[in-house]
Amino acid sequence: MPTGIQLMSTITREGQLQLATHQSELPGPGEGQVLIRIEAAPINPSDMWPLFGPADLRAAEVSSSDSGASLTAPVDASFLPMVHARLDQTLPVGNEGAGVVIEAGAGAEHLIGKTVSLSHGASYAQFACVPAQLCLVHNEGTTPAQAASSFVNPLTALGMVETMRLEGHTALVHTAAASNLGQMLNKICLADGVDLINIVRSAEQVELLQSQGAKIVLDSSTADFKQQLFGALDTTGATLAFDAVGGGQLASDILAVMEQVLSKDASGLNTYGSEAHKQVYLYGMLDTGPTVLNRSYGMSWGVGGWLLPRFLQRIGLQRAGELQQRVADEITTTFASHFTDELSLTEMLEPANIGRYVAKKTGEKFLVNPHKS
Repeated sequence: MPTGIQLMSTITREGQLQLATHQSELPGPGEGQVLIRIEAAPINPSDMWPLFGPADLRAAEVSSSDSGASLTAPVDASFLPMVHARLDQTLPVGNEGAGVVIEAGAGAEHLIGKTVSLSHGASYAQFACVPAQLCLVHNEGTTPAQAASSFVNPLTALGMVETMRLEGHTALVHTAAASNLGQMLNKICLADGVDLINIVRSAEQVELLQSQGAKIVLDSSTADFKQQLFGALDTTGATLAFDAVGGGQLASDILAVMEQVLSKDASGLNTYGSEAHKQVYLYGMLDTGPTVLNRSYGMSWGVGGWLLPRFLQRIGLQRAGELQQRVADEITTTFASHFTDELSLTEMLEPANIGRYVAKKTGEKFLVNPHKS
């Protein structure tokens, strides 16, 4: 039986991260299954926790042998309860990837030779054998590198607009908006006629989004940020925000300014604030500190988490399929990703490279080629 190399992550009860390449056997595809030669898999912020958990990467050590490469790093005992469900389990990693179907079981033969992408949590591997229904089939001419980022960022961006419509809002606020995902969301909103307030952290990021046609871009580091936000919210009527930062009080500040806009014409006693519901969804953790809420926005508000897989369950298979087809049709335009560097599975374990992709800098995105030597 042929074998392929796969990256696996383990956190032990003794407090050690072990990230290593393994040789795994490749089963032949059964009925309705396909065997994919994975050629490209992006490194997303959402891959960091499955890869490393709360390990102290400053103390990481790398070694190699005939059986492969490995990285070890300590995990402080105080953090082990955070990952108790995975302790002493060797788990695959890699949220999404793309490749070419090389074998297929009965009923899936039509996919042989097709470029497909998948999101099955085990994409940092040379091969994958999965049910054909998990694959997003791309149009003729799309390469695996182009198709690699077809799920996490594109569907999250589409999901934000879809959530806005489902919940009766008419415009959006998005933080950390200069990210790869943020740039996609800006393109979607421009194409679909949705008012979008982009919040970034520097003048350079403002220029980046404006060069891509963004209509409203606010720099949260400026002294008059809240005044600018008031004007933008007053113009657009946005009552829904998606926050990638998570920690700190940005979510609270957005709610507070939303309430100021909604109550600007109120008169008399206004004990409970405006009736319009204001919602901020936290979908990222760029700041891992506490989320601080300064309750100054009445009683019609909400702060909650937003997760792509649960959103897709909410909208059902048919609508999810329609969104996926839009991704496939616009993978080289609206949903195009540009990569800073290409790494092998072994190069992923080198501390210098880890430092580069863990930093999650705007404009830098890394692609894994599992077959790169």
